[in-house]
Amino acid sequence: MSLQGQKTTTTSMDWDQFKSLISKLERDGENKYCLLISIGVFTGLRIGDLLQLRFSQFENTETFTIVETKTKKTRKIKINLDLSILLERIKKRLVLSNSNQFIFVNRYGTKPIDRSWVNVNLKRIFKKYNIEIEGNISSHMFRKTLGNRVLKLNNYSNESIVLLMELFGHSSMAITKKYLGIREREILDVYDSLRL
Repeated sequence: MSLQGQKTTTTSMDWDQFKSLISKLERDGENKYCLLISIGVFTGLRIGDLLQLRFSQFENTETFTIVETKTKKTRKIKINLDLSILLERIKKRLVLSNSNQFIFVNRYGTKPIDRSWVNVNLKRIFKKYNIEIEGNISSHMFRKTLGNRVLKLNNYSNESIVLLMELFGHSSMAITKKYLGIREREILDVYDSLRL
């Protein structure tokens, strides 16, 4: 939690940073965080919903459906092929006895890890791998990384903003633009457009 008046902005990772980090986490056996970051970015789920996911939701299917905790809206999510392959590869290494267990289970194997624990460990991971990003390091950057990737791939089109607005459950394009820092970038670009 932040102090009153303190600015707490979380930004996104560059796509190449994301891919590099996932590769290093998998290589170093940081399976839980490799999957957490991957699933977070590929699905755009909030941390509360991510932590409730079970391996069984990803088995023998191309999609899964959840009811989002914050909005109570039902959301159907397509499982990206690269994510599916990564999940299967890590799942084999974990040698699970029960695929209905939480993916992000605590060390006692009883319940999901805590969101504050996630944020502490994300800071540790980013420090360990010398990854620098602007703003705070938190689980919120997963959604923003997805959003900025979609925007970049679609040349920052209004159509991509509309799709992201629906995906994120925002009530307007203005909220989505502010959420992803687009408005600020657009305003700052005005200064660059001035010429003598």
